Amino acid sequence: MPSDAPEVRQEQLTARELCQLNAYRKARAVAKQIPDALVLGADTLVVLDTQWFGKPASLAQAEQMLEQLQGRTHQVVTGVCLVHLRHFRQKIFAETTRVTFHPLSAKQIRYYLGAINPLDKAGGYAIQEKGDLLVDKIGGSFSNVAGLPVERLKAELENW
Repeated sequence: MPSDAPEVRQEQLTARELCQLNAYRKARAVAKQIPDALVLGADTLVVLDTQWFGKPASLAQAEQMLEQLQGRTHQVVTGVCLVHLRHFRQKIFAETTRVTFHPLSAKQIRYYLGAINPLDKAGGYAIQEKGDLLVDKIGGSFSNVAGLPVERLKAELENW
């Protein structure tokens, strides 16, 4: 179920804190509609130095993001919230993965953006969709970069 909770951007928070806050807001909004269910909310940001990249608003913005990321290492931060309203339980956590891009030409970036839909992806890219064209190496969870840290989620659900 998509959440109708608007994502917040509060510059005084770290990227990790902001992703956890937005994941909580999304999960809580859905959980209010189905209080007997275990609900998972997630939110992802791409972080380069002190700059945060969410979902690009346009193809031109996606191209600018990839131009900045090319040839450099950035972090992908995903906040996750598990909530069960009826049982008064919740768990919030975040996972961070380091991603290094190949150096890319403007032509390579345009080719990549023509091959995928970058508008619903933090940083304007999807590692699971032709990611080999962009990504040189990752340090940490591949599934986190794809949008949900499955290994950590599995461990959290086993402890739930």
